[in-house]
Amino acid sequence: MPRAKFQTLTEQMYYILLCLSRECYGMDIMDKVPAMTGGRVKVGSGTLYNLLEQFLDAEIIEETKAEGRRRSYILTKKGRELLDNECKRLSSLVNDYHRYLVKEDAE
Repeated sequence: MPRAKFQTLTEQMYYILLCLSRECYGMDIMDKVPAMTGGRVKVGSGTLYNLLEQFLDAEIIEETKAEGRRRSYILTKKGRELLDNECKRLSSLVNDYHRYLVKEDAE
């Protein structure tokens, strides 16, 4: 059975959505993501525009402005819930890691 789309997010997806918690132009995301992650995560233009299109189709983001080829976007309520759920999921992974290591180190 195939995995549901956007059930979990890649790092690029996560940081694109995080950028779009505030209205932002697509091209600006390619600068913001490396700045947010200390250069650890980068988003190429092909990946960015492919994901923006998928996010639009899934109503995770909405277009707010179109100035020629420049377009700006922002998260929808659905997108914010998706981002919040992914943050909770990632936090639970980190918590499990610490619980397991603390238990193992105590033994």
